[in-house]
Amino acid sequence: MTSKWLCIGLLICFGSFSWAAEEDVLDWTDDDFKDELPRHKNSLVMFYAPWCGHCKKLKPEFAKAAELLRGHDPPITLAKVDCTEAGKSTCNDYSVQGYPTLKIFANEEPPKEYNGPRDAEGIAKYIKSQVGPASKEIFSSEDFNSLFNDPNVVNIVGFFEDQSFPLFKTFQSVANQLREKATFAHTFSKEVSESENYKNTIVLYRPKSLHNKFEDNKVTCDGNGVEEIKKCIKHNFHGIVGVRTPDNIDDFRKPLVVAFYDVDYVKNPKITNYWRNRIIKVAKEFENEFNFAISPKDHFQQELNEFGIDYSKSDKPVVLARDEQNQKFVLEGDFSIESLTKFMNDLQAGSLEPYIKSEPIPEDNSSNVKVAVAKNFDDVVINNGKDTLIEFYAPWCGYCKKLAPVYDELGEKLANEDIEIVKCDATANDVPPPYDLRGFPTLYWVPKDSKASPIRYEGGRELDDFIKYIAKHATNPLKGWDRSGKPIKAAQDEL
Repeated sequence: MTSKWLCIGLLICFGSFSWAAEEDVLDWTDDDFKDELPRHKNSLVMFYAPWCGHCKKLKPEFAKAAELLRGHDPPITLAKVDCTEAGKSTCNDYSVQGYPTLKIFANEEPPKEYNGPRDAEGIAKYIKSQVGPASKEIFSSEDFNSLFNDPNVVNIVGFFEDQSFPLFKTFQSVANQLREKATFAHTFSKEVSESENYKNTIVLYRPKSLHNKFEDNKVTCDGNGVEEIKKCIKHNFHGIVGVRTPDNIDDFRKPLVVAFYDVDYVKNPKITNYWRNRIIKVAKEFENEFNFAISPKDHFQQELNEFGIDYSKSDKPVVLARDEQNQKFVLEGDFSIESLTKFMNDLQAGSLEPYIKSEPIPEDNSSNVKVAVAKNFDDVVINNGKDTLIEFYAPWCGYCKKLAPVYDELGEKLANEDIEIVKCDATANDVPPPYDLRGFPTLYWVPKDSKASPIRYEGGRELDDFIKYIAKHATNPLKGWDRSGKPIKAAQDEL
């Protein structure tokens, strides 16, 4: 075959693949929506605008998710509606105000907002958990074995004599509450129960991909109450060392030890578990005091940056930890079972020096606007004996750049007052609690009484706005302004 015909052949193959993916997503107009929706018991609908950048980014993931859902029982339909053209009326009917908006239509019930992931696998997994019964009934050993076709899924199975058994009602309630987290199934089959040797019991089966010699592959959840069963599931769900991803990050509480490396259970499960098993071996000795996880380093680069790691070239895990006070600790040197064991012993004993992300302390900090970094924060902001206004900024922030000349002028105006004007680059320095940054710039007023809590500044950003606020809230009256922020005449004459 010539290169010309080979190229054409490849184009046809790739083109067919792309078209097949797109064909799995139905295009619905207003008329289609009314006619087609009742025919599809379970549907995920994307309401979009063709010009929307977020919609363009989501479309290929949405199409791939539709492919992944082919043949699902019960069937799940993925469809999209153009809110700018033939679907305007439908979008208005469902109060679509932003793009893309995703809604779940299931079993003729009122639609539910889709609040799941935006990648193909995440979409498919989430929508599976939302349609059909929360727990699937297992009738035979063949049905039971099919639960484990996906090696990365946690399966929770209830074995019951019949529906009247009280634990079955508890199980159904738990399944409804946790259906997004795991696959639930139940059976009344004597054949299945006897083959697994369980009776009137709830069992958590860990994913095959995470099986190891350090912990059981399945856990029995004893108890009769909903909260007891939920607690058992949550405690055992991730095992001794869980796989922490951006989607489940809230499952992992401090004190937390995380190993970052090329975690990939699709392309490289063998190497992924090679390192995980070594971490488990150490973690098993400390699991009563610390939580442990592994994370794909490429998905958590921002978190690595918070520990001063720009990029990890090594194939070995990088181990980072946070204690209950959110102090940060770094395993220095190369990872090994021995180095991790020593790190954990030192962390347990409280003998490790916390890592603080900080710029160098300025050699000259005599300007009217002082510079705070993590290493001098207490001296410059809290223990300076003055009321302090501090701005947390980001160098790339347009609003911060606009504020800069006003803030410099404020520092100059108040140079002779018992007030400190301070700024801190929050992207290059750790910001201590209780300062809560939800955007840039964020400003706080810190009274000179170190026992008083800092107060978020919510006022205007002009010079007069700052002066009026400071004049009103200063511990001692300003020399140049009265409490309302009006210049005092004598001081004005001097100026």
